Formats: sequence, structure tokens, C-alpha cells
Amino acid sequence: MNRDLTDRQALLVLNALPNIGPITLNRLLAELGGDPREVLQASAKRLEGVKGVGPAISGSIVGWREHFDLAREEERMAKAGADFVVQADAHYPRLLKEIHDPPIGFYRKGQYGFEQPCIAIVGSRRTTLYGQSVAKRFGAELARLGFCIVSGLARGIDTAAHEGALSVEGSTAAVLGCGIDIIYPPENLELYRRIVETGAILSEFPFGRRADRQSFPMRNRVVAGICDAVIVVESDVNGGSMITARFAGEQGRLVYAVPGRIDQATSAGCHQLIRDGATLLTSVDDILGELSYLDGLRPAPIPLNAGGEGGVSAADLSAEEANVLACFAGGAILTPDAVATQTSLAADRLSPVLMMLELKRRLVRRLDGTWEARPR
Repeated sequence: MNRDLTDRQALLVLNALPNIGPITLNRLLAELGGDPREVLQASAKRLEGVKGVGPAISGSIVGWREHFDLAREEERMAKAGADFVVQADAHYPRLLKEIHDPPIGFYRKGQYGFEQPCIAIVGSRRTTLYGQSVAKRFGAELARLGFCIVSGLARGIDTAAHEGALSVEGSTAAVLGCGIDIIYPPENLELYRRIVETGAILSEFPFGRRADRQSFPMRNRVVAGICDAVIVVESDVNGGSMITARFAGEQGRLVYAVPGRIDQATSAGCHQLIRDGATLLTSVDDILGELSYLDGLRPAPIPLNAGGEGGVSAADLSAEEANVLACFAGGAILTPDAVATQTSLAADRLSPVLMMLELKRRLVRRLDGTWEARPR
């Protein structure tokens, strides 16, 4: 009877069964020739001959129809416009296959195929305005450079990172710790929809699965596993982002941490990561200087309608941007207050203009908070 299933359907069944972790699933597949249908056909005795498989797991597999309604799940997927990506698919992330316990498959909503390198930006749900602005800026600039920004769709840093990537029409992917049909927090419904349009929502959990203490660490290992590097913007010492950073370290990924105020609890985790060997991150150039690809290439940046040899022409600047940029003629190094005085722009209007000029590679922010024109 199980022979009537396709490989993908059999993997969908195995992925949804309770109390079977990805390590055990991968071991079962390896022991039974890589054919998921053989796993579903095997007797309880044969299954229990595999390390880590006891009566509870073998019972779930042998009686899988009692635990999982395949037809209903496929109907839900079709209605949601989701597919189930397996390791044999070209758009299963290459780096994710290399971790110790890769998912045998995951649900995907959105058509992004992970062709470009990914960088995760993660942090606290209870964040500061500083943390949100940093996450959004890094998300925007890295997406502009061609990276896919990966995070978890949570409040705070995750939301800011996704929004940063979307603000420059870049790619972003959200990995959920619940079923792909559950949007949490609810206020991120519109963000969820925007990500689906140009990126992807991912989950290894079946429809209807609520998040719990087990699902979030599983989600965090996928976030780290997809990416070349993980950036922690704000986190307390016990935050979930610390788990993501630990997974990244174990998986051989680069780990970056953004410093914050020493009296701010939401930066304590970042400071601990830096003490433990994570790279202190102050600008995107810190990442570009360290990342190295086997083919020597970085992802192609999002086109900016550049004029001349690689820069942004004056025609690509808004009137406000051109006005602000003119303040830096002759090599001037200015504080935001000095620029505000010269341009008569309010601080809440000047800040995004400075950020856009930085994204367009016309200005650079110095370590002391002042700005100067980037050499042409």
C-alpha cells in the first residue's frame, strides 16, 4: 500500500510524524537505502534495529495513518500555495544539507530558490530603537549587495531585518517555528505576505503545528544552517538568538555580534558572544572583508542604474540626497547635527536620507558617528 506513495509523499509523512527527530529520520533513510517508502513499509522489528528507534517511534511509523492525514495535508498545501522541498531538489539550500541534522524536507511558501548566499540577522523581541535601526540598515545594505536575509519573522530584530531587505527590493526568507499556516505575531501578517511575493516562508513543521520549546531551537538550527554567517544585533544572555549563534558556531558559520550599551540587558548576550570569540560588527565592510567563497565571487548586487564605472550617478539621487551629499564636498567630515544645520532638514527626515546615501555607496559612517563622502 505504501508503494503507491511517491518519494515526496513518503517524506512528507515521515517529516510529520510525532516524536521523530531529524537525526533519527536521516539515520532511518540511510539504513534503508535512502527510500522513504521502504521506511514506511518496514516492520517494527526492522525499524527497531536502527540506532535510536524504539517501540514508540516504530509504532508511529507502522501506524502512520493514525497520526497523519496525507490527503488533508496535500489539500492544505494546495490551498495555501505551498510546496514541500526535499533534499534532492535543486532549491534545497546547499549549506543546509551539510549540517549534522538537516530537515528531510520543509514546507515553502514563495518561490525563492536560495541561489544566492544567505546571511541571518537575529536578535531580541524586546529590542531598542537602536537595535531596530541597526538590523534594518544591515538588512538593507546586505540585500542591496545581493545576499538573501534570513530571520524568523518574530517581533523586534527579526521584523526589522526583513523590512530592511524589502526596503531595497532585496531577497529575504523567514523560517518559522510553527506550521507555515500560522502567522505569529499576528501583526506581521502584511510582512508575511510581502516576503512571500519576492522571497520565501519556510517551516519544517506540518500545518497546524503550534510553536513550543522544542520547535524554536529546531527553527534556529535551520536559520543558522542556511547561512554563511549569522549576525546577532541585540540579545540577552538567555535569548533564543544565543542558541542560533551556538548552532552557527557548531556548523562552522561566521558569527558576528553588534555591540551595545553596557547597561542595556538586550546587549549583554552580544557582549558575551564577542568575549567568546564572535567578530565585533560595526559595518557591512567587516563582513565583506571576511567572507570568502570558493569561486572568489560575491553575489551580484541589486542594480542601482549606476552611471560611469560602478557608482551611482547624480540622476539616481533625490533632491534631498543631492542636497545632503553637497555638504561633504571637499572631503568634509560632519556630524548629523552639522548636516541638519546646513540643509535645514529635521533629524527624523535626515536619518533615512543618510542611510540611503550609505546604501548607494556615496557616504560612509565613521566609527565616531560622523559621516564623510566615500572615495569615488
